Amino acid sequence: MVQSLKAPAPPVADPAATTQRCDGKPASLSSAMTNSKQLYVAAALLALTAQALAQQAGTWSIAAGVTRIAPSVDSGSLSSPTGVGVIQDAKVDVASDTRLTAAVGYMLTDHINLHLPLGLGFRHDVFGAGILAGVGKVADTRALPITLVAQYRFMEAGAKFRPYLGAGLTYVRFYKERGSTMLTALTNPGGPPTGVSFQSKLTPTLQVGAVLNLNAKWFLEGSYAKTFLKTRGTLSTGQTIDVGLDPDCFTLQLGYRF
Repeated sequence: MVQSLKAPAPPVADPAATTQRCDGKPASLSSAMTNSKQLYVAAALLALTAQALAQQAGTWSIAAGVTRIAPSVDSGSLSSPTGVGVIQDAKVDVASDTRLTAAVGYMLTDHINLHLPLGLGFRHDVFGAGILAGVGKVADTRALPITLVAQYRFMEAGAKFRPYLGAGLTYVRFYKERGSTMLTALTNPGGPPTGVSFQSKLTPTLQVGAVLNLNAKWFLEGSYAKTFLKTRGTLSTGQTIDVGLDPDCFTLQLGYRF
């Protein structure tokens, strides 16, 4: 009986075996290289997207640094004790102060940011000027500027450097005012200490500044602001003096977005 002859079955390819491409490179290596390139591209796109989103509408930020307030003083003359007229050229000057400050920001749009500075107040010494120059300190006061500024930020949301212009309102609250012994000697010699108070005011503020984005989260911000402030000082003797302060405000802060 003749046995039928069967053709040998073709060999089954081992799935784990590495195939060869026509260029001689293993197919698995080529695939890995392609996947690696895709991952690099995806990572770069994610980084760019994160940087852009970090400066777009809906972004909150906090910052901390230092602020210097330098009054540009234009003093009137102190009124006379009788209330009629003034003592010519009896003026005052106001010293600058530097303090640690913070700020909170919120991007309404990609270009409009609301900026709220935060601080614990500044202390300003008041000195004699004009015919009172050389008498030294006559008073001191604390001042708390409460400011809200709307900033327009130039450039695109993902830009590394974004200059801006701002405008808003500042309420300056004066508190803890004190007259010096020299003020008493000048205005009420031999009598009780002379007290002083300054009128708090709501006034406009203009601002110019820039943000340098260090990465998607961290940034440096520097700004200059001008507040148009005039106040009146009133002594316990009944005398008054009008003073234009118009302070210049310089701020440098490090911030973080979230």
